[in-house]
Amino acid sequence: MKRLAFILLLLFVSFQLSAQYQQDSAWIRDNYNKKEFMIPMRDGVKLFTSVYIPKDTSQTYPILIRRTPYSCAPYGEDQYEAFWTNYLKYYLREGYIMVKQDVRGKWMSEGEFVDVRPFNPDKQGNEIDEASDTFDTIEWLLQNLNNHNGNVGVFGISYPGFYSTMAALSGHPALKAVSPQAPVTDWFLGDDFHHNGAFFQMDAFVFYSSFGKPRPKPTTQRVPGYQIPLQDNYEFFLRAGTFKNLAKLLGEDVAFWKDLAAHPNYDEFWQKRNVRNFVQHIPESVATMVVGGLFDAEDLFGGWATYKAIEEKAKNNNRLIMGPWYHGQWARDEGEKLGNVKFGQKTSLWYQNEIELKFFNYYLKGKGNIDHIKEAVVFFTGENQWKTFDVWPPKETAMQPYYLQANGKLSTQKPTEKQSFSQYTSHPDKPVPYTEDVHLTRTIPYLTDDQRFAARRPDVLVFGTDVLEEDLTLAGPVIANLLTSISTTDADFVVKLIDVFPDDFTYDGERPQGGRFGGGPYPMGGYQMLVRGEIMRGKYRNSFSRPVPFKPNKVETVRFELPDVSHTFKKGHRIMIQIQSSWFPLADRNPQQFMNIYEAEEKDYIPSVIKIHHDTSNASYVELPVMKKQDF
Repeated sequence: MKRLAFILLLLFVSFQLSAQYQQDSAWIRDNYNKKEFMIPMRDGVKLFTSVYIPKDTSQTYPILIRRTPYSCAPYGEDQYEAFWTNYLKYYLREGYIMVKQDVRGKWMSEGEFVDVRPFNPDKQGNEIDEASDTFDTIEWLLQNLNNHNGNVGVFGISYPGFYSTMAALSGHPALKAVSPQAPVTDWFLGDDFHHNGAFFQMDAFVFYSSFGKPRPKPTTQRVPGYQIPLQDNYEFFLRAGTFKNLAKLLGEDVAFWKDLAAHPNYDEFWQKRNVRNFVQHIPESVATMVVGGLFDAEDLFGGWATYKAIEEKAKNNNRLIMGPWYHGQWARDEGEKLGNVKFGQKTSLWYQNEIELKFFNYYLKGKGNIDHIKEAVVFFTGENQWKTFDVWPPKETAMQPYYLQANGKLSTQKPTEKQSFSQYTSHPDKPVPYTEDVHLTRTIPYLTDDQRFAARRPDVLVFGTDVLEEDLTLAGPVIANLLTSISTTDADFVVKLIDVFPDDFTYDGERPQGGRFGGGPYPMGGYQMLVRGEIMRGKYRNSFSRPVPFKPNKVETVRFELPDVSHTFKKGHRIMIQIQSSWFPLADRNPQQFMNIYEAEEKDYIPSVIKIHHDTSNASYVELPVMKKQDF
């Protein structure tokens, strides 16, 4: 009977949503016209642009633009984007002129596409970049659309987040507000395809097998990607083995895959594509609001890094919003949970209504008040509360070393042993998986996954505190300081910050059903929640531009920064640090020999004995951004 009631409830909810969607769809069609234009740029190239214009002519409305490499579909002036299925319908209720554009060289736009096209601060004549394409688009819209109020905003998630940052650099006087969300920022140091120089092969291969295929002429059709023949991505990438073998599967026509191979280090090619090098050109007149997710598997780095760069280099009004979300979750669902972890409230709905819509209404319509949107509005997991700050990281935060100790201990006391280390052997033929599940496509919630599976492996080191006697709140970056010696000339280092739940922990009194066949909710007692994890390719420990080999068995320092955290370890929990040398197939395997990994052969992959030292002379530690107690 319970199962039948549940099915009937689902059917009822589905019926209600369908009825609401039909009502919203009819309202949008009754109140908006759709027009399609080919907007000319300064060099003569024309960009395909869809414009949704209010039929009401009794007042003027602002223009809100999204620029995307992912298509303006559906095409045709009688085919409407499904605004009614997501929060963008709120903007139509407010009367916004909604604009969406295929960027240069993609889908129905003319021209040549360039991945993360570099910003050119010294453009002359008809020279272009994504900022100039935004400027020219805004200028054309202002001159050719009726009933606009002269104010323009731009926003977008992920790659469109990059185009949003470029829009902020355009310098158009009508541009008043920009929101880069999970923005592509630096593809070598932190976003999408590299983390600290380690190649994120799984996402890159799947993405570029379709996105990277050449488009000889404008089209409305998507190019299909490579069809992985297995249901197990760990096994697929292990069998593929090398970057060169993956290149053969992609074919010869994926230009960016060749760019990856041609630029293995952080050279001018990557530096020119680092948005942070140019944000000082954002005018004071443009308000920016950078949005990101604490558990964003694609562009976690981008939100934090873009906000901090603007804050440091530009003079405009700049804000940061960080919620407990996966990539773009703030625009996709209610944001009440991620994987097995619950947040106790509908975080996405709150953001959509109380933050984003009010931000654009204030700057583009002169409507309302945004005093509640402080410099930083950040959700703290663990305690599951939004907090606001005048600066990020908060001024109340101080970096506290937590030292690795013998016997797997972790404490704020420096070790006293004269000689002490923990070791493991990293085997490239049996890399540590990034998650316990067997699956084909990369999982969305892995950044909150239970890490007990990894703690049980012999090639993962585990260090933990005693049970906490009071809450401990972290707010800011985590910095790993490893004193290591290895038996080979290179290795990777993965450091994970983990919240260990009490053995009797449950959500809302839920208890997993035991018995022979299991079932019920996931067993949260003893859960090892990944709060933050990051990888560092060891050869870049001194410089990302000039890699250097390790000297076998010599103690050396590997220091790197993990993206910021905002998390409270509750009383009764424990802090855990895990260290390993592979994170597969998320990141490619390191041959553990100093070489250009893009040229590696199967024979080049060898085991390495990794020692992490924790004694008085060589004390490894992780710096945590501990926040002093205060009332919020």
